[in-house]
Amino acid sequence: MIGRRAAVAAALAALGLMGPGTAATEDAREIVRAAWEHWRGTASQGEMTMTIHRPSWERSMSMKVWTRGQKRSLVRVTAPRKDAGNGTLMIDDSMWTYSPKVNRVMKVPSSMMGQSWLGSDFSNKDVSRADTIVDQYDHTLLEKEESEGHTVSVIESIPHEDAAVVWGKEVLKIRDDNVLVSEDFYDQDGKLVKSLRSLDIGEMGGRMLALRQRMEKLEAEDEWTEISLDSMRFDLDLPDSLFTRSNLRNPRD
Repeated sequence: MIGRRAAVAAALAALGLMGPGTAATEDAREIVRAAWEHWRGTASQGEMTMTIHRPSWERSMSMKVWTRGQKRSLVRVTAPRKDAGNGTLMIDDSMWTYSPKVNRVMKVPSSMMGQSWLGSDFSNKDVSRADTIVDQYDHTLLEKEESEGHTVSVIESIPHEDAAVVWGKEVLKIRDDNVLVSEDFYDQDGKLVKSLRSLDIGEMGGRMLALRQRMEKLEAEDEWTEISLDSMRFDLDLPDSLFTRSNLRNPRD
């Protein structure tokens, strides 16, 4: 369906029924959408390791993750022991967290969405955003590059005025196999604040994926967070009961 819509847009532009700027915008939006859908699939289940690095220390956490479409996801920490059981549930635009230490499920208010997720360089908003960038941003294809045998689309994404985001714009690089190569985040003054880079790309779960990604804030020297995929399966039949606050607190998976 994605390829069909892009083809229709190109055909209309060729016939003069759609301006070239509009066609380019539609193509850019479909490239972004395809990248997000490629990652999530219909439903997925996997394991990953998150490493938080600071100049004087480094620590890692093992996690299990489940997703269904763009609106449901659950992340649960499995190690180390002191962090095990911490979880995050995302449904639509809402986020809840659970900590065994206080034995409470708490909804994350909008005022805290910009804060750090589990002490990492990813914010709560980064984790919960799902496909927000697809529908709440205007996308423009700036150029195409050739890299390691792939065509890479460079896309500028500017949020709508009413979008609940803090960024002035984002610049994404997406390969022709729908893998996100990088994502740069700029503030309202056009200053680059942080960057997400795919450091290792390979096949897992029957598709090409970014196997290791690093989030890094530009003003924090030698501080970064990496997420590495250990396993991933796609297009699974996951029950509704998995993505509930009850399961967040009392795991039945």
